Amino acid sequence: MDGAGRLARSVRSLRPQADLKAVAIGAAVLMRGLLGFGRARPTPVVDREPRSRLVAMIERHVPRRAGIAATVLLLFASAGLGVVRGGHVDEVSAAMSDTRNALANAIGFRITAVAINGRKQLTQDEVLAIGGVSGRSSLLFLDATAVRERLKANPWIADATVLKLYPGHLQIDLVERTPFALWQRDGRLSVIADDGAVLEPYVSHRFVSLPLVVGSGAETHARDFLALLARYPQVNAVTKAAIFVGERRWNLRLKDGLDIRLPEADAGNALAALSKLDKEDHLFSRDIVAVDMRLPDRLTVQLSDDAAKARDEQFRKSRKKAGDA
Repeated sequence: MDGAGRLARSVRSLRPQADLKAVAIGAAVLMRGLLGFGRARPTPVVDREPRSRLVAMIERHVPRRAGIAATVLLLFASAGLGVVRGGHVDEVSAAMSDTRNALANAIGFRITAVAINGRKQLTQDEVLAIGGVSGRSSLLFLDATAVRERLKANPWIADATVLKLYPGHLQIDLVERTPFALWQRDGRLSVIADDGAVLEPYVSHRFVSLPLVVGSGAETHARDFLALLARYPQVNAVTKAAIFVGERRWNLRLKDGLDIRLPEADAGNALAALSKLDKEDHLFSRDIVAVDMRLPDRLTVQLSDDAAKARDEQFRKSRKKAGDA
């Protein structure tokens, strides 16, 4: 252990208190002199030489004891400069805030009850921590506007109202955003609201049932597309993810791995046709890996490797029979 290092840290940690203490002592001494406490009555002194005209003018125009006031101001300014240059502004500000809150709590303005309405995803402790309300806070000096702004800066909170009910009740009304979907981009998953706001990284399994959208720009277009997809339950029920391609159009990845490539325009008609094909021809149950619907006048189906080999084998057998005949 380095004793000198510990001493240096101790001196730095006490510097704001030492500066303020020196200012207080200096101000007390000067005010004592200003008010004449403990000072013997001065005996008259006979000037041996006449005062200069400059001194006489200063005494005539400058208010009495202005020098003492200027000295007090200089002491406070010096202490303030020391605090600022020493990087102790936050420490001094926090100490002053704690002091005034302690005084307010002592005279009956302690926060004794907190009511938080509209809370669904956040805990009460999380809400108070976000708002900057601690056990040392007093209702008297609590800045309701600042608490509200801090709350609204959190992505989970769309709006907030903060009411101070004297002497010791605090009420917070929240409008929380609702988790809408999971958004994947660059391999990272996030929980998003319906307006595309990112609420938090996906780390909790409580959101596992949310629909998944993938790709740049998908978060802001998800609400409209997922509403459209919900109109076709035959397709929606088997969809694993909606992928936004080139920030222009959507692909669907089904739960069995089948890819559906939707057109950029009129995706609703494509989904209706897709739903009809599955109902009538069991399209989703066939041995295929992709359905391309990007061209308005045709539908292209890509077979799986096994299905393609089986088709080729069947084609060769057909040709051989035709040749033998």
